Amino acid sequence: MTFNRSRATRLIVIAATLALTVGAVGAPAVVQADSHEAPPSVGLITKTEINPFFVTMRNAASAKAEELGVPFQACAGTSDVDVPGQTTCIENMVANGVNWILLTPGDPIGMVGPVQAAQEQGVTFIALDTQMNPTETADATLATDNYQAGLFIGQWAAAQVGDAAGDAVIALLDVSDGLQITTEVQRNNGFLEGFGVDVVDNTIIGDETDPRIAGWAATDGNQDLGRTAMENLLAATPDINLVYTINEPAAAGAYEAIEAAGRAGEVLIVSVDGGCAGIQDVVDGKIGATSMQFPLRMAVEGVEAAASGELPVPSEGLPFKNTGVVLVTDQPVDGIDSQDTAWGLDNCWG
Repeated sequence: MTFNRSRATRLIVIAATLALTVGAVGAPAVVQADSHEAPPSVGLITKTEINPFFVTMRNAASAKAEELGVPFQACAGTSDVDVPGQTTCIENMVANGVNWILLTPGDPIGMVGPVQAAQEQGVTFIALDTQMNPTETADATLATDNYQAGLFIGQWAAAQVGDAAGDAVIALLDVSDGLQITTEVQRNNGFLEGFGVDVVDNTIIGDETDPRIAGWAATDGNQDLGRTAMENLLAATPDINLVYTINEPAAAGAYEAIEAAGRAGEVLIVSVDGGCAGIQDVVDGKIGATSMQFPLRMAVEGVEAAASGELPVPSEGLPFKNTGVVLVTDQPVDGIDSQDTAWGLDNCWG
């Protein structure tokens, strides 16, 4: 998708006014979904079942479904890019009579076929967290504005390093090795643009020629691979001094590698998530700043949509409903709205 840079200022204002209530993002606009003859039955399919982000999402969805009296079941892939596993989840849910599926697609392109096959059988899909590719494959989407999340931490990092930005040596830890997943593309490119790197093509990552970029690496969004990826990048370019990570587990692994190399305190790490462990890493100085997102909100609104039969409408200027993003840091900079870690610990998840 192509991003509109002109909306950055508007979104910064929105982020600054967010609170942890659904109403703080704005009254939910809705449209009527295709009617189902059977009562609603909800399934949630996440990328994995161990990442705190998805654990939070599953617990919130289950609790809301129980509250509303809606049958609920959950399933997950084995990695952030497990197409066969998520496909099996869909097939099993359809066989079990589920007619609303909330999906965090591991591979937004690879999951198009399985989603469309289920839609032909009357299943309504709401994508959570990660947009399908194309976005309109899902009947609706509830997600963080991942470009804005990246933009926040890129702008913050640029302000932190100041005049030294021109000499930055940047490592980028993404999810996949070339799958161009919508979430990783948007966060990565938002960060680069926020830091002042010219992005060649907003729909992909890895094609930039800025000499400040030391390299990209895949982490699958987990801590162990985050450490391995950082070790490899440091071996190739020992003077890396700025690290962007797709999420906080990858950031934790990156910090381990940096500390083991004797460079703790010399490398600035920025990330996205807002999990409690990640916010604590900001408190401890392992991560400089992170963009908090709200998985509980995504899950709750998804179940409410299924129960009511009404789909969330996209936010203005976006192809999805934005569930909010807030920059969290204890080193605020002028011109970038943020919250401190005391607020972050009060509002974190996981």
